[in-house]
Amino acid sequence: MQVVVHRTGWLVPVIFVLGALGLGASYGVAARSNPHIATTPTSFVQVSSAIAPMSIAAFGPRTDLAKVQGADACGECHTREMEAWKRSTHFATWKTMHREPRAREIASALEIKGGIKRNDLCVNCHYTARVVDEKPKPVSGVSCESCHGAAADWINVHNDYGAGKTKETETPEHRAMRLKACDASGMLRPANVYLVARNCYSCHSVPNEKLVNIGGHKAGSAFELVSWSQGEVRHNYQYSSDQKNRTASLERKRVLYVVGAMTDLEYALRGMSKITERGAYRDAMRNRKNSAVKRIDEILSRVSLPEIQSLMSSLERDDKGRVKINRSLLNELPNQLAALSEQFVNTHDGSNLGPLDAIIPGPEKYHGTAQP
Repeated sequence: MQVVVHRTGWLVPVIFVLGALGLGASYGVAARSNPHIATTPTSFVQVSSAIAPMSIAAFGPRTDLAKVQGADACGECHTREMEAWKRSTHFATWKTMHREPRAREIASALEIKGGIKRNDLCVNCHYTARVVDEKPKPVSGVSCESCHGAAADWINVHNDYGAGKTKETETPEHRAMRLKACDASGMLRPANVYLVARNCYSCHSVPNEKLVNIGGHKAGSAFELVSWSQGEVRHNYQYSSDQKNRTASLERKRVLYVVGAMTDLEYALRGMSKITERGAYRDAMRNRKNSAVKRIDEILSRVSLPEIQSLMSSLERDDKGRVKINRSLLNELPNQLAALSEQFVNTHDGSNLGPLDAIIPGPEKYHGTAQP
């Protein structure tokens, strides 16, 4: 019995935060673990039993609900991370979101019956769902697997350091084998900056025209990867020698900033591909695109990133420097940006990106307060 909820087949094959975000993932691993990449478009929902799926959402992280284990399974070992999560907005949505007058107004405008916890247009981004008693059911607010993937296939692999070994004594060979197995099993490790970042943007860009134009939902968050990942969702304990929830290193934040700008543009374009009419949604996606282009232009004015520069230089601009987008670009450019983001995190550790420090958001702009 299985319920599999897929992302859309947005990408064709290409060569292709949330904690101690770092680098990693080969192109081969990315292709296996990236739910965007498909040789043919996938359907949203595949059901191999009598389980009745919820209504189908148009965006947000999608996963095999039968493989979602729930936050408690992660919290058995990650106790500090669990406590930090319980003090976050992501956690609080479980008890507060459906009671908010604004949520009820949006649900009413969209004619959603039975509350937002029963419609995965809302569930996919605001909650974590899993199969309970043979039915898909929300079980918490945004949680571990919303960001890092359904855990059934990797939860016992990611902390297996070898017979009689600990994290400190694990051999380099075993570690490499373990991490490869985690990637192949669908874990979106914090080291895979882009793979985690795309889950953030798939929700925070709100790429759903009806939700915005008819429901009146806000057309995306003012999401920026450094400032949001270093705030209340930081839970960066694992690699801190004193077990404190420290910010990412300066080098890591440089990588996050570049990946964030690239992914922001990618998802703005994915959102633009869904435009069918004039309105708030169209305006928001165009503004998001223009803002992301400006950030990437600023990055490229400070550091040399030839592959990204080549792509951006190839794009037609208007007299205000805004990238012109036609239907062909909407089909091709997001794929190219995804591939370049993967390439970037595999070839840069941030050590040579010092000129970006002046434009990377500081602590005063971190989103929410991180737990100690």
